Amino acid sequence: MRIEAITLREIRMPLVHFFETSFGRTTERRILLVTAHCEGVDGWGECTAGEHPFYNEESTETAWYVLREYLAPALAGRDLESGREAAFRMPAVRGHRMAKAALENAVWDAEAQALGIPLWKLLGGTRKELAAGVSIGIQDSHEQLLEKIAVEVAAGYQRIKVKVKPGWDVEVLAKIRAQFPAILLSCDANSAYTLDQVAHLKEFDQFRLLMIEQPLWSDEIYLHALLQRELATNLCLDESILHARDALAAIELKACRILNIKLGRVGGFTEAIRVHDVALAAEVPVWCGGMLESGIGRAHNLALSTLIGFSLPGDVSASARYWKEDIIEPGVTVSGEGTIAVSGAVGRGYAVREELIERFTVRKETIRAK
Repeated sequence: MRIEAITLREIRMPLVHFFETSFGRTTERRILLVTAHCEGVDGWGECTAGEHPFYNEESTETAWYVLREYLAPALAGRDLESGREAAFRMPAVRGHRMAKAALENAVWDAEAQALGIPLWKLLGGTRKELAAGVSIGIQDSHEQLLEKIAVEVAAGYQRIKVKVKPGWDVEVLAKIRAQFPAILLSCDANSAYTLDQVAHLKEFDQFRLLMIEQPLWSDEIYLHALLQRELATNLCLDESILHARDALAAIELKACRILNIKLGRVGGFTEAIRVHDVALAAEVPVWCGGMLESGIGRAHNLALSTLIGFSLPGDVSASARYWKEDIIEPGVTVSGEGTIAVSGAVGRGYAVREELIERFTVRKETIRAK
């Protein structure tokens, strides 16, 4: 499979409702899309980097630069046997995993199309129906948050995750549990706490949470192990897990009992599968986290979630929760039972709305072999 050219696009998509975490509030997404043009087949990938380098060191701007100057030139004009090979053909650029994932995943998509099979089958997935969870950001008031939870519970979502930070945590969780005593509930701290707040974090145990996600530093595993010893509630690591070696270390140290796998954070499908396999061997459940993706990234998350180890509801919720118009068709939908049917269509499983993408595009550049 020859990669004839690679096109980079930045699109702007306003969110239906703002999304706030401990990092700040997002109202519009600047999304970098990658198209790998491969002998008549176009594979699509999405960079999940945020507008600012808050979640990790990457941003939309850094990803554009690294893709344009290093990653795309390294693959343009190259013959590859598989999407997996793309992961090993990137130049010696350290980090920048979200940029690498966008390009690698586009090649996986192209390979699946060339073979005439769904992407999830190419990845080794087996699940035909996926349990959907939903992530709800920090709101302007407790009442607004409770209203949003009520809407999502009524929609059938099987797990509710709320963002927390100091000053927006124990009281909020108490109100949620009082109104929704039976829901599967988790919280995500995005590294908002420190180890000297153990006594405060112990208060979370009373709320019967599925997990507390990434309470401590983003680059820390050992101190999460110390914290997990003190808590009855399961810890889940997100930002700390950059590759399979981190997953192995976290499991061996008992730093968590659940792992979140994000395609961009670990660098693409190849490493995501490795992380999954490490967790599966240790019988540690995993789930797929979201990064406010458009439909292209969402389709890739669905494909990954078909792997057998993804036993917990992920963040892959319906397109309409985020976008008035998504750039795929059909949009991702969730049943009244909180499930998503896995598409049997070739490749990513959803058609790309190229006319809409062009309308949303604010810059575009195609890299060809020199």
